[in-house]
Amino acid sequence: MDVVIWIALLFCGLICLVPILNTIAISFSDRTSAAMGEVAFWPVNFNFSSYKAMLEERQFGQSFLVSVLRVIIGGSINMLLTILMAFPLSKSPKVFHSKKFYMWFVVFTMMFNGGLVPTFMVVRYLGLMDSIWALVLPTAVPVFNVILLMNFFKNIPDSLEEAAYVDGANPWYILWHIYVPLSKAALATVALFAIVNHWNSFFDGKIYINTQSKLPLQTYIQSLSATLDPTQMATMSPEEIKEKLAMSSLTFNSAKVMVSMIPILVIYPFLQKYFVTGIVVGAVKE
Repeated sequence: MDVVIWIALLFCGLICLVPILNTIAISFSDRTSAAMGEVAFWPVNFNFSSYKAMLEERQFGQSFLVSVLRVIIGGSINMLLTILMAFPLSKSPKVFHSKKFYMWFVVFTMMFNGGLVPTFMVVRYLGLMDSIWALVLPTAVPVFNVILLMNFFKNIPDSLEEAAYVDGANPWYILWHIYVPLSKAALATVALFAIVNHWNSFFDGKIYINTQSKLPLQTYIQSLSATLDPTQMATMSPEEIKEKLAMSSLTFNSAKVMVSMIPILVIYPFLQKYFVTGIVVGAVKE
């Protein structure tokens, strides 16, 4: 039985790994080999043209910093508001008398939203356009994360809170010194969700940001193109033209995918050990 399970897991792992290996190989191959479908899991006519063209753009570094800032600010806001909202909602209606109203309100927002145009109007009339706040405030309270953390809080024994009250602790102390330290698995899970959401988001950058220097990385790399403008060739050296011709939209887009994946691949191993525990324990309440 264990052999069957290991074979199934290996098969699932290969299904996830094969597309990544193929994308890496294409990003390091030349345009002709990629276009002819000669690239499988190893680069053909190995070159760094796609990555070099991307990294040589000054805007790349600026957009990378914008995305890092967005993850830090947006992730911090997400975590703070998720904790503050999940804690009271984890209490029984006897303790939190308005719980049913707020729970219905939370569930309603999961099913329905204001839509793109109303959200854009709100952001615009609040004066948030073309700023980092337009990227982080509309998603400040991730409802799914709130429900996940709320169910995790429900699994913490009430006796701990009662003992803290007997010792004179107030709700703020109980939250930050008892609930939060005991919820590392769930907090790591919602933190990973928040980081991935902010890092991978690109569409809001297109509609809320007008200044190129303020574009997040995902929005910026979506706008990059591998086309060679004839007017640029007059100012380029033969080596630069050769490097430009070595890449195509396929190889360039593959390089985009890999660059956008790297930060998440670096962060995930540190949070992976908490991920499954946080999902399972926070998903149900006995």
